[in-house]
Amino acid sequence: MIAIATPGQAILARTAVLITPAWVEVRFRVGLPAVGRRVAADQAIEMLCDLLPQMVESRLKYNHLDAAAIQDQVETAEDADWLRQHLVQHGLVAFVADGAVLPRRSGVDEHPSEQAVAFQSPPTLRVEFSCPNRGRVTGMGIPAGVTLIVGGGYHGKSTLLKAIELGIYNHISADGRERVVTHPAAVKIRAEDGRSITGVNISPFINHLPQGRSTTQFSSQKASGSTSQAANIIEALEAGAQLLLLDEDTTATNLMIRDRRMQMLIHKNKEPITPFRDKVRQLYQDYGVSTILVMGGSGDYFEVADTVIAMEDFQPQEVTAKARAIAQQYPCERQLERRFGPLTPRFVSGQGLGASPGRPVKWKVRDINTLVYGTEVVDLSAVEQIAEAGQLRAIAVAMVYAQQHLDGQRTIAEIVNRVMADIQAEGLDRLTPFPQGDLIVFRPLEFAAAINRLRSLKTF
Repeated sequence: MIAIATPGQAILARTAVLITPAWVEVRFRVGLPAVGRRVAADQAIEMLCDLLPQMVESRLKYNHLDAAAIQDQVETAEDADWLRQHLVQHGLVAFVADGAVLPRRSGVDEHPSEQAVAFQSPPTLRVEFSCPNRGRVTGMGIPAGVTLIVGGGYHGKSTLLKAIELGIYNHISADGRERVVTHPAAVKIRAEDGRSITGVNISPFINHLPQGRSTTQFSSQKASGSTSQAANIIEALEAGAQLLLLDEDTTATNLMIRDRRMQMLIHKNKEPITPFRDKVRQLYQDYGVSTILVMGGSGDYFEVADTVIAMEDFQPQEVTAKARAIAQQYPCERQLERRFGPLTPRFVSGQGLGASPGRPVKWKVRDINTLVYGTEVVDLSAVEQIAEAGQLRAIAVAMVYAQQHLDGQRTIAEIVNRVMADIQAEGLDRLTPFPQGDLIVFRPLEFAAAINRLRSLKTF
């Protein structure tokens, strides 16, 4: 066996291949042929001395490769980087190019669907860029602020949001999403029944609980849908999120909407939850954090939305003016909040990541969703922007590495930023005692999300 980490559709910085101006280093695994418990020497010699040099010759040397395909791949990645870097100065948080193919073949196959219809921007949202390689590119620009994606069932609302969600990464040529780019600090938020929460100030959404339980330093070993979603939002903001992505299908209804009739039946002093609908506008006004929300079942968000996009047969139409007219004709008459509320930093204790500094922690990645860290099983299935298992492996070694920064005087964000600075300076090899070929660079937002889901996390 000669095996190397297999990449997916996303272009990610990996440790499988290290390229310098002087040389190329490829990291792979070899399973030596054997007879019983002995190495089959003749076959091993053939594999290492004949087959391996042939692979190097045919796969690593430029003159044996498709030069046009290499050039296209490089230019595709450069253009995506350029587009993402220019979103903010154009007042945008996401861009979906005309001609993009958003649907995938299946939930387990990330290749583009062969039956999909190419995306076309509505004229009122169409913007134009001049990319350094491809040149003129047009598509739908989603402005900063509060954006609703509405429409009937199975018309492409969640498909569009999923493409935006993964627009934080570049994609390979012919993926269909090469020029779908999103603000790099975008975070997908969802409810997460049963997750662990440690010392999070969820009072902007839940301001009192029965039996006098605190919500300014809320902790739970088995959170409900509403408390978990509230914590996910606050933790994302704490980690530096600038764009929240939500789909009504995976959110807690009681944290999303509460109509006027229910307000009248259950008085506010008996209902601890302030729905996201009453906070989404304040979140943008107070902290500059935008939101893109898929909402097909409630029009309560019409009055707080800056942009409304309706999906029909996987094609978008801007219906902002129509939504505002409906909101004026049928006002919801809700009692609204004036401000979002405070964001309180949390400091990590000296043993806050499940072990004392310097103490080794064993870990194992079972799949893209599950990390075994020490004696804990950490469920990351709700952290949807982890694209490959190699990122989760890198997060695991980063959590072990972060032990050295636990002095009881740093917040979660400060610890995460220190580790990310070391990676930026020296690469992922800084985190491990010897080079590994199966690690992939991750974002600080997913790193913080993994730390926050440790049941042994200790904060103050």
